[in-house]
Amino acid sequence: MPNGRIILETARFQLTIERLCHQLIESYDDFQNTCIIGIQPRGVILANRIQERLTAILGNQNFEYGKLDITFYRDDFRTRNSPIKANITDMDFIIENKKVILIDDVLYSGRTVQAALTALQHYGRPQKVELLALIDRRFNRHLPIRSDYLGLTIDALDEAYIKVEWEHLDGEDKVLLFANKDEAK
Repeated sequence: MPNGRIILETARFQLTIERLCHQLIESYDDFQNTCIIGIQPRGVILANRIQERLTAILGNQNFEYGKLDITFYRDDFRTRNSPIKANITDMDFIIENKKVILIDDVLYSGRTVQAALTALQHYGRPQKVELLALIDRRFNRHLPIRSDYLGLTIDALDEAYIKVEWEHLDGEDKVLLFANKDEAK
């Protein structure tokens, strides 16, 4: 088992999810004409948690929820040495004139979000798109993209790797910082 430095332990992780949900409620009130879309694969895990918690808090679900695969919209799709495994896009609605809350777990270079914005165009022209990210690696941005709703900002060197672990997959909710990606395996 790798030993990364814990930067967000379970209790604070839960509080962060709760805070993000309440910020969304403050901004979107009853979520009319709003949809939540998780970016496959890791953003969907966070989006599932946000969607479940919002439904529990509000007592109902006044928003549409989708899962967006961006594999074929990535700017590095054809330049990778190994094939990328595509995920499923599960969106049975269009986003025309809707408010979209796009969710990903870690905002790093901004390229994933750029690909997601391109992929969203196939589902209509939204009224507004806002980004929710659990972790923002702000010094590593390649594109002018920022998160509207943010759990935690991490200032890490380029070689560093942030890993979000989830209770249902890893046994515990937490965020770890590793010196590099190989150390996280």
